[in-house]
Amino acid sequence: MLEIEALVQWISSLVAQYLYAGVFVAAIIETVFPPVPTFAIFPLAGYFASQSKMSLLEVIGLGVAGGAGATIGSTIIYFVCIKLGRIALLRYLRYAKITDERLAKIEKWFEKYGDKAVFFGRMVPVLREMISIPAGLLRMRPVKFITYTFFGSCVWSISLTLVGYYFGVITVEIF
Repeated sequence: MLEIEALVQWISSLVAQYLYAGVFVAAIIETVFPPVPTFAIFPLAGYFASQSKMSLLEVIGLGVAGGAGATIGSTIIYFVCIKLGRIALLRYLRYAKITDERLAKIEKWFEKYGDKAVFFGRMVPVLREMISIPAGLLRMRPVKFITYTFFGSCVWSISLTLVGYYFGVITVEIF
């Protein structure tokens, strides 16, 4: 647990020091290593943006940088799943208590709702990181996967960044 706390501290300082680049890199890390919470990145970036008196357009740019980073992280997971294949992946997923039967149900659901699942799944905590697995296993077209991932990730990261920005502005106005 201490390692995760240290990683979150490091990511927070990365975002604070390098804002756009920090958010981009932090989003990649957050997507590839799910223990890093999304809520440690985007609202924090929004808060720092408010303290720096950034414009609303610049704050949206932070969210887009985060969406781009999350897309790269998700695409890494997507291609790893294509490369490993179902059988090899099941060996790793058993640690997450995902059985062959459960994975089959997920795949069946994904075949029915794949496009929407990727887009909306990027806005749901935990599912954000996991949605790349069935997309890779079922070999969703890469351009389609990247497009839906990017736009879904941008909606999520812009929203959370704006929340942090809004509360940062309110804090300044109150005090």
